[in-house]
Amino acid sequence: WRYRNKVQLPVGSGKEGINIGFYAKRSHEIIDMDSCCIQDRTADKVIKIIRNWMSEYNIEPYDEKSGKGIVRHIMVRRAFSTDEVMVVIITAASRLTFKSEIIELITKNICGVKSIVQNINSKKTNTVLGGKCITLWGEESIHDYIGKFKFRISPLSFFQVNPVQTEILYNKVLEYAELTGNEIVFDAYCGTGTISLFLSQRAKKVYGVEIVEQAIENARLNAAENGIDNAEFIVGKSEVVIPGLIDDGIEADVVVVDPPRKGCERVLLDAIARMKPKRIVYVSCNPSTLARDLKILEELGYSTKEVQPVDMFCQTAHVECVVALNA
Repeated sequence: WRYRNKVQLPVGSGKEGINIGFYAKRSHEIIDMDSCCIQDRTADKVIKIIRNWMSEYNIEPYDEKSGKGIVRHIMVRRAFSTDEVMVVIITAASRLTFKSEIIELITKNICGVKSIVQNINSKKTNTVLGGKCITLWGEESIHDYIGKFKFRISPLSFFQVNPVQTEILYNKVLEYAELTGNEIVFDAYCGTGTISLFLSQRAKKVYGVEIVEQAIENARLNAAENGIDNAEFIVGKSEVVIPGLIDDGIEADVVVVDPPRKGCERVLLDAIARMKPKRIVYVSCNPSTLARDLKILEELGYSTKEVQPVDMFCQTAHVECVVALNA
C-alpha cells in the first residue's frame, strides 16, 4: 500500500461539483475520489487543496467534448528518499488565474514541497502532459535516490513509480548484463538515465537513447551529479539513433531495452540483431508485447535464458519483467 511516488489525476465536472479521480474502465468518465490506497498520502492532501481552490475561485475544469475549461489534470510526485514534493497543474491554456492563492495554499500545507509547475496542454488529445512547463514556484525539478545514485526528476521525466522495487529491478538488469568493465552498452528508451547509471558502474561506456529532450537533459545532469563520465546520452528515437550509431561504427556488446507498453519497433530489433551483441536485457511492463518481441528476437538468433517478474505495481494486475537473452 501507498507505494506509488507519482499520480496523474484527470479533472472534470460532476453532478455535485468538481470531479478529481480516475477514469472508469474503458471510458473517460471520472470517478471522483478523496483517497487512493496505492498513492502516497501527500497526493490526497494536494487533491483536497486544489479542489477547494477551484471551487472557491470558480476555476473551471476542462471539458473534453467542448474543449472549454482550464484545469485538465493534476500530477503529484514525492521523492521517497528526500521527501521532496512536486505539484504539476496541467491546463488547457497558458492563462491561469489565482496563481498566488494556490501557491500559498500548497506551500503552507504540504510538507517538503520544492516545485509547483504549470504544464500547458492545449491539444485535444488523451496525452496528459503538454510540451511547455512554467515553474510557478520553487525549482523546476526534484531529486530522489535509487541505491547510491541521485536523480533529478522534472515534470516530463519518466521515473519508475515504485522506488523500493525499482532498485530490485535495476540490480536484476545489472546481473543479467553480466558486465566485466570492458563492454560497450546501448540503453534504449533510457528516460532520465536511471538504468544507464546503474550499468555505468561495470561498463566501459554506456550510450543512452531517449526521445524526450527534457529527460535527456536530466540524464546528463544526473550523470554529472553522480560523477559518471562513461555515459553519453542522445536525444532521438531509439529505432533511428541506434541504427545510426551502428552505421557510424559504434557497436555494443550488450543492449538493454526498456520500451513503452507498445514494445520495440521491428526496425530496432532488426538493427540490434545485425550488430550481434553477446547479450540483450529486455525490461517490459507489458507481457503481451514482450512475448511478441521475444519471438522476433528468437527468429533473429537469440535465445531467452531467463525471465524474472518484478511486482512493481502492487494491488494491480500489471507486472514488470526482466529478460536475459543470449546470442
